[in-house]
Amino acid sequence: MSPLESWAGFWSSLGPETLDRLNDLAAPDLHFIDPFNNITGREQVKTLLQRMLRDLGTPSFVVLDWAMGAKGGYLRWDFAATIAGQRLSIEGMSEVGFTPEGRVVFHRDHWDAGGQVYARMPLLGLGIRLMRRRLSG
Repeated sequence: MSPLESWAGFWSSLGPETLDRLNDLAAPDLHFIDPFNNITGREQVKTLLQRMLRDLGTPSFVVLDWAMGAKGGYLRWDFAATIAGQRLSIEGMSEVGFTPEGRVVFHRDHWDAGGQVYARMPLLGLGIRLMRRRLSG
């Protein structure tokens, strides 16, 4: 199994009981970026994931596809969780960088926080929807 397939499997099976696999798959100086976080350190990423697993209702990732490029790997995924009683689905992609030994040293998530999260909030969402209508012509 390639390091990218192992990383995809980690996210697909993410749960409190699988979190320690991060130690085997990621470098100690793992750099993780998403629309809300920019942190460095495997232990800091583990703390972030523990908080997500604790605070969100039944969070899950489904990795739909992956590809390895010349300089890094790419995952396409769907994420689902319950937040404040509302089920949330997010589509996204991650770019993943590896050490020469095959450990993940960089993980950056790309997804539309405005359209997939903020637009669903009652007051903020109304403003975003109005702005989108104006900008779309």
